[in-house]
Amino acid sequence: MSSKKLENMIVKMVKEAKKASQSMALVKTSAKNTVLRKMAKALVANTDYLIRENKKDLKAGAAKGLSSALVDRLTLNEKRVKGMARCLLDTVAIKDPVGGIIETIKRPNGLVIKKVRAPMGVVGIIYESRPNVTSDCVGLCLKSGNSVILKGGKEAFYSNKAIYSILRKALKGSKIPPEAVQFVSTTDRAAVNILLQQDEYVDLIIPRGGEGLIRFVADNTRIPVVKHYKGICHTYVAKDADLKIAQAVCFNAKVQRPGVCNAMETMLVHKNCAARFLPKMIKVFQEAGVEIRGCPGTRCIVKKGVKAATLKDWSEEYLDMILSVKVVNSLKEAIDHINTYGSRHSDAIITRDKKQADQFFKSVDSACLYVNTSTRFTDGFEFGFGAEVGISTDKLHARGPMALEGLTTYKYEIHGKGQIRQ
Repeated sequence: MSSKKLENMIVKMVKEAKKASQSMALVKTSAKNTVLRKMAKALVANTDYLIRENKKDLKAGAAKGLSSALVDRLTLNEKRVKGMARCLLDTVAIKDPVGGIIETIKRPNGLVIKKVRAPMGVVGIIYESRPNVTSDCVGLCLKSGNSVILKGGKEAFYSNKAIYSILRKALKGSKIPPEAVQFVSTTDRAAVNILLQQDEYVDLIIPRGGEGLIRFVADNTRIPVVKHYKGICHTYVAKDADLKIAQAVCFNAKVQRPGVCNAMETMLVHKNCAARFLPKMIKVFQEAGVEIRGCPGTRCIVKKGVKAATLKDWSEEYLDMILSVKVVNSLKEAIDHINTYGSRHSDAIITRDKKQADQFFKSVDSACLYVNTSTRFTDGFEFGFGAEVGISTDKLHARGPMALEGLTTYKYEIHGKGQIRQ
């Protein structure tokens, strides 16, 4: 496709989405929920088709030598298709934020000012290798009254296109204008550049993928961007930690699904419990296939099979079966390390001391903080949000798992009885 033809296609798409967003603001909750139920049913009914299209992406990924973690993120099977459908149904069950009154102010002159939730308008989602993002984001954007434009990565092109085609067909005969759901059907990277220039029509961009993608998007658009650059998540095992809990939590945080942004990348251990905790913990990790990169203190305690950690390792998002380990002298040192090398995503402390937990919560500057549980819970579904469009490490306008409320803004509605300003 020529560059001019590609630009015309995307400009037409964003204009249609903008017009559709004006209609979306008027669609009743019941009509939105009916469509989401229909979409969920359609996904399950087309499981074989989705798996067949997904195999095309998996074959291309194998030829390119994608890591096992990335292949896992890319793979669709019957269980995951059902999971996509369940996320849509969970979104149905969650209260529609549109029209919700955040605050009511009554002024002495009789004016009543209401702060009311309203849709963003047009949301652009630029994402990489996870096909479920397609259905999750469509469901969340429609339920929150927005139009959505999807631009998936080439790794999942066939999977994303198949999911989109099923969801778009489900709009037929509904109250939702079909132009409210758009898909950029090309692997040409120039399409991203063109989309990022449409600030007249697109109200918000959400990039989901690696740091390179997110920085590129943030650096090349005037449209507001919700972002997180990395998921460098820590678990700190304090000196008084229950070591059985620590072992279970740390293993889950690293091994259960290492290729996602809420997986643990660095484990910090207080020096007072390191000699009791690290030998068994590292053995369990190594038996599961985890490569350990440790500080000098770690390598002094566990002398075999631990590579020397470099300065780069402390700020590395591995997204793989690799873990950096550091022995620290105090809670303050652990907090300083997290605030220095972390990505403000998700961090945990394992402790029996409430004061230490409170200090950790107040001092660590991250979107999600945990005590005695796994960072893997940073997820819209696990938080009861149904699904998410991403995890925001920004401080404006949304932070943490971003779901329905994060896809709304607000308006002030002012009610009067003829008052004029003196």
